[in-house]
Amino acid sequence: MPAAAPTPERPALTVDGLHVTVGHGRTEAVHDVSFTVRAGEAVGLVGESGSGKTLTCRSVLGLLAPGTAVSAGRIDLGGTDLTGLDERAWQRVRGLRLGAVFQDPGSYLNPSLTVGRQLAEPLRARHRLSRREARRRAVDLFASVGLHDPETVHDRYPHELSGGMLQRVLVAIAVSDDPELLVADEATTALDTVVQAEVLDLLDRLRTERGLALLLVTHDLAVAAHVTDRLLVLYAGEIVEDGPTAEVLAAPTHPYTEALLTVASLGDRHRRDLAVIPGRPPEPGTAGPGCRFAPRCTYATDACTGAPVALTPVPGRSSHTVRCLRTAELALQGALPPDRTEVPA
Repeated sequence: MPAAAPTPERPALTVDGLHVTVGHGRTEAVHDVSFTVRAGEAVGLVGESGSGKTLTCRSVLGLLAPGTAVSAGRIDLGGTDLTGLDERAWQRVRGLRLGAVFQDPGSYLNPSLTVGRQLAEPLRARHRLSRREARRRAVDLFASVGLHDPETVHDRYPHELSGGMLQRVLVAIAVSDDPELLVADEATTALDTVVQAEVLDLLDRLRTERGLALLLVTHDLAVAAHVTDRLLVLYAGEIVEDGPTAEVLAAPTHPYTEALLTVASLGDRHRRDLAVIPGRPPEPGTAGPGCRFAPRCTYATDACTGAPVALTPVPGRSSHTVRCLRTAELALQGALPPDRTEVPA
């Protein structure tokens, strides 16, 4: 049965109560993560290494490493439950309805085949195109992602192209069958600043032109600010803040988000000292019963550590939630910044 088209009532992607375990001891590394991504919307997952953002996106793609598993929850792509699919079923989803772009694009391409062939052959297999038709389609796709002289690029091998060109090739492959959702996992990390901005602009243009839902995983808040509509801030496997990107960056409501912004120095080009968040995130399975950030939080009290803290609406913000007992109190005291005058473009 064909998948239902995304609508305001049916998002392109719904993740509901996701739990992911790692290792033979089934240690929980992602805890009760829930969010949606609508058609044409860009949602960013941000946080330190080990926060659970890549495990979350790999769960969506069905690409978890051996020994890692979705232990609970539902992942719905346009009406199709992705949890529990076998490999044959995944082959009908990946590439067709679900595209992905990763860090280090060269490692995802076969060095012994031209990039054009690596795009054209799947098109031939899926759509029964002739070689000429597949080549024309591949060249058109390369042109659509901003590759100059796409005819020449089609016949190049991966080692003959720059990192930025290879990333555009991967984007072309990822969107070749007009997927409903594109997952970009640290897709610009290995690129220089200028090329990074070009690739982000490309992703933003494609999701606008094609109505793509975009799930962007990054540790870089400036990257998230460039392209996302909404931010999910993860810490130790949990969402601690969820809200519109501009709102979260201008006026964070969780102490961890505030700390990330302080470390990133967004809007402060003249600072010379290096800020750090004291302490370390807890290892999976070692967090206490209360707020997982409490041991590193300068605002924590005994009440923060005694019991689980729920995501609750931020007063006065209709689509913004936070996992903190003291948000309203700290904002009234002026501890959390009420506004940041400069948010990165």
